Amino acid sequence: MERFFERIAQGVASWAGRPPAFVLAAAIILIWSVTGPLFHYSDTWQLVINTGTTIVTFLMVFLIQNAQNRDASAIQAKLDELIRAHKPARNDFIGVEHLTQLELEELKAMLERECGDDATHHESIARLLSRL
Repeated sequence: MERFFERIAQGVASWAGRPPAFVLAAAIILIWSVTGPLFHYSDTWQLVINTGTTIVTFLMVFLIQNAQNRDASAIQAKLDELIRAHKPARNDFIGVEHLTQLELEELKAMLERECGDDATHHESIARLLSRL
């Protein structure tokens, strides 16, 4: 079941981000708006577009979240492999995405302290920006 969902989610998310999906959505809105006078701008006419867009939005939230989760996991796996393969790097950083927000903030503060005082840090940033 999970594999089936992932294939469907990936396919729909991929298609939804392409121009034909936008054209289809715009065409539906255009057709709906043109039919307004035909249905005398009735409550039912408005309900059709409201219901349709609500359903599509609700389903797309799950598809987009699935795509983001998959992408984030792939990026984390790649970064972990780079850390593991680079001998001077600290393997302690593998899996830090599982830390709490407070633990991540403490880790960030520790790394900033290791980088030196603020003056040194600002000079490094200024040098980096001057290269652009």
